[in-house]
Amino acid sequence: MSAPQPSRSRTGSVPPLAGFTVAVTAARRAEELGALLERRGAEVVHGPALRIAPLADDEELRDATQELLARPPDVAVATTGIGFRGWMEAADGWGEGEALRGVLAAGELLARGPKACGALRAAGLREAWSPASESSSEVLERLLGRSDLAGLRIAVQLHGEPLRDFLDALRGAGAEVVPVPVYRWTGPLDPGPLDRLLDAVLSGGVDALTFTSALAAAGLYARAEERGARAVDDLTRVLRGRTQVACVGPVTAAPLLARDIPAYWPERFRVGALVRLLGERLPATAPVLPAAGRTLEVRGTAALLDGELRPVSPAPMAVLRALARRPGVVVSCADLLGCLPGGGSDEHAVEAAVARLRAALGVPSVVQTVTKRGYRIALDPAAACGS
Repeated sequence: MSAPQPSRSRTGSVPPLAGFTVAVTAARRAEELGALLERRGAEVVHGPALRIAPLADDEELRDATQELLARPPDVAVATTGIGFRGWMEAADGWGEGEALRGVLAAGELLARGPKACGALRAAGLREAWSPASESSSEVLERLLGRSDLAGLRIAVQLHGEPLRDFLDALRGAGAEVVPVPVYRWTGPLDPGPLDRLLDAVLSGGVDALTFTSALAAAGLYARAEERGARAVDDLTRVLRGRTQVACVGPVTAAPLLARDIPAYWPERFRVGALVRLLGERLPATAPVLPAAGRTLEVRGTAALLDGELRPVSPAPMAVLRALARRPGVVVSCADLLGCLPGGGSDEHAVEAAVARLRAALGVPSVVQTVTKRGYRIALDPAAACGS
């Protein structure tokens, strides 16, 4: 008997992410992302995989600034708002802000997106062009399309990532490139929240993992590597399986795709668009079953019964997910025992979990006992016969 294909349930006023746990790895704008997710009903786990280390006192930033003041660039590229503002603040602190702004104003200014445009204008500057896509690749394409690129002096404000491919492509085309490292990413000062996030992912307690930076993905794997090869293998297995991976854009997703981890991203590379996409993708993967005359939707930490949200604790939820994977099929107590968090000592643990599941659903008949065999979802006869 194959699994039925019922129509999706109507959840009414239930928020789209209610009953799902979403992990946030961002350091910058983490509060904004978390608030947007919670507004849509998600339970949020936050563990920053990196932190921003400003370079206001860094000789590398000051040397790059002095080099541009001595030999002004023909073109300057602002890649992020926070980075460009940080550069201007550092220059002001050195007493060179006015001179730097004058040098940049004399050349052509490109901005990677609206936040970079806003930072330029706040500094009294004006961008000559900014891509609609907000992508570095479109900025690079525009520069590579110039007939006068060879010998052109281009300053590129970095945004934590080294942008090696971007810089190498310009150099390969004959441009003289001056990278401006305004800040760098390092590991979190306190790895505790990241460890708790990693533990939640590895235990299967996270339905979706979000990334707003490629370096956050690298930071998560770096922490897993510190815990050993098994943690890395387990993390990859989970991210290739039940836990969805949502990124703000393809550049962010690149290191995950390189590990053969499926990831998706919105058409607009913005945090709000990412949250809206999650609100579509997560509920679409939840099994919806006609059971005991009701419509049962199985989410990450809750069930929807006829559109009403019913929170379920971890052990009963593990049982429900196992039964929902094989709707209408009897699942033995031994198999269910292996699904329980932390395992169990005997089949009484399964009986207790089933009792708690029935109580949480409020309709005990949804889960049937098959004497001496196990348990199953009480799939409606019409759905079973039509499958």
